Amino acid sequence: MYEGTEKEIRIVVGMATCGIAAGARPVLNALVDEVTRRKLNNVVVTQTGCIGICQFEPVIEITTPELGKVTYVKVTAEKIPQIITEHVVNGKPVEQYTIGAYKK
Repeated sequence: MYEGTEKEIRIVVGMATCGIAAGARPVLNALVDEVTRRKLNNVVVTQTGCIGICQFEPVIEITTPELGKVTYVKVTAEKIPQIITEHVVNGKPVEQYTIGAYKK
């Protein structure tokens, strides 16, 4: 269930040992840099421990009031500008990077 404010977008990065080993730290840094650069004041970037799908790390979850939670897998710092532009700014998830695309 979404528990942020009505306009808040929450981005959570899995930062357990598995995520860090797979490259989550550069992903977290790229997220913070992109959100700051774009002055997206309604976006909160946080970190968590293991999300539970270690084989798909680095993993980020983006939760918005309109779409709920979308899980992105095998994320790289290079993918962050596209994810922020398409999902966070324009409200359209980048399907090819989501968990659903990898489970098909």
